[in-house]
Amino acid sequence: MDEQSLGSLKKIVKEKGKPRTGSEKIVAGIEDLGEDLMQNILTRLPALSFASAACVAHSWNSLCNRILSSPKLSSALSFNPSLQNAVNEVVDKVLLESIRPHFVIASIAPNFCLQEAHQLIDRKFGSRIPVIVTVSEGIIGRDVLTDQFVEVEWEVTEEDLEAESLEENVNQGIILTVGFLPGLKAHIIPLLLHPKGYKRPLVDEFVMDIKEATSAVSDSTSPAGIILFSDRNTDIKPVLQKIEYAFSEDSFVVGDGGSRFLFKSDSTNSITNSSNPTCPAVALIFARDRNKPLGIGETQFHVMLSTGISPVGTTYKAASVKNQKNSTWLTASRETVREHLDGQAIIEEIYDELGDRIQYPAFFIGVTKRRKCSVGKERVKRMQFHEFHDVVGGDEEYLYVNSVGISTGDPFRFYISDSKAALSSSNKVSENLRRLKVDCESKGDHQRKVFGGIIFSCCGRGDSFFGNPGIDSSPFLQNFPGVTFGGTYCAGEICRGNLNLYDQENEEGDLVLCSEHAYSAVYLVMSYCPPPPQD
Repeated sequence: MDEQSLGSLKKIVKEKGKPRTGSEKIVAGIEDLGEDLMQNILTRLPALSFASAACVAHSWNSLCNRILSSPKLSSALSFNPSLQNAVNEVVDKVLLESIRPHFVIASIAPNFCLQEAHQLIDRKFGSRIPVIVTVSEGIIGRDVLTDQFVEVEWEVTEEDLEAESLEENVNQGIILTVGFLPGLKAHIIPLLLHPKGYKRPLVDEFVMDIKEATSAVSDSTSPAGIILFSDRNTDIKPVLQKIEYAFSEDSFVVGDGGSRFLFKSDSTNSITNSSNPTCPAVALIFARDRNKPLGIGETQFHVMLSTGISPVGTTYKAASVKNQKNSTWLTASRETVREHLDGQAIIEEIYDELGDRIQYPAFFIGVTKRRKCSVGKERVKRMQFHEFHDVVGGDEEYLYVNSVGISTGDPFRFYISDSKAALSSSNKVSENLRRLKVDCESKGDHQRKVFGGIIFSCCGRGDSFFGNPGIDSSPFLQNFPGVTFGGTYCAGEICRGNLNLYDQENEEGDLVLCSEHAYSAVYLVMSYCPPPPQD
């Protein structure tokens, strides 16, 4: 036994006036190992053991708090056909290291039961942690069994939906992401419907609830960021317009605009999104804590977008417009043609322009909308938005597009899904991430460090779109190998941006905002800058 160990033992048994129990002697003896060694030991504990250790003694709690002064993101993916086993696998994996969960996001395959998945995950993390569980179009992440990074899109057929048991189809899987962000507060804010049965989303109230929750803990009414989930039957465009109006451009907004979900906040019970929803959307907000403890640095968010559509043809103007329940019928005009063009004529022009460049593309129109915006009694402001609508078809009367909100006189242009444009844009994201990496590495001992990333990618992308696997995840994995990264395939990618992302400029020179995209991949990258060293 060395002198230090012998001295520690003597301190345990000979200290006068302070009789100790057996457990207290053990604690005191371990403490005499020294802070550095103690910190090394505590860092290696899994989350549950780490939480228990923090309750043993004040000195241990201080060390645990020091360890958790830096943020963490932990993610795991499982393809176990048993939902309960799959949940156990991903929870065990993300809690294998020391972390105090501030929020939980899970995405499951459509053949798993959403209600059961939410209950299983909720029990694992307790009542005080915000939890959102969604049904996704696919998952992206690292497999708990093989440790391989995979991108998997679900292929759900009528036969799959009618299968008598989960084992009869292959569309099972779950990805779980847990985050710890010291210096930030995470809250869940639901978008509710009008209580009198009008099924009208209370958008102004939703935005004001976000402001109120943010200002309660922060010195600002704009959160650091929002991760937004909405039902695919809900037109999220008016909500995004209000968000653009209400919050600082420094607030990131990303998410999935087309999923079913369940959530649990730190103050409410679960709310389901079903065929008769009471909650068509939910926001996980992150607010900077005005009472951030000493020794906590700054978590920063970096949002990047890989676009996947390209413009084709000339610019049209909406002429005759009929807004139906969930669709719009319209005719159009252009400068060189005075008479109104019907849907068939417009589509024929686009096919003539397109030629043989792309086989079987998906068609969209990008509509530039100049609208008056306000929230509550705040000042009205004119803003411009570029919003995409799926083209359903056209005949000798109208062009048919999904969703509403188009007005007579709105200019629009056709866009097509384009894998070459998507690959080029993905390479730009990779280059931007490389610059971020270089910037982090140039800061010296107290450098900024990327600690995690989340991706929302269109379900139309993936292997079949690019002709090669792993394209969407490669920009992050190539630049930050070993760093936590995961996400989902979805049916409506949300990301704050503008028309310049599509290599277009507004002729009038005004900023045209674009927050919901098509055939895109959204990257939310998180970095941490530690506090400056104390003298």
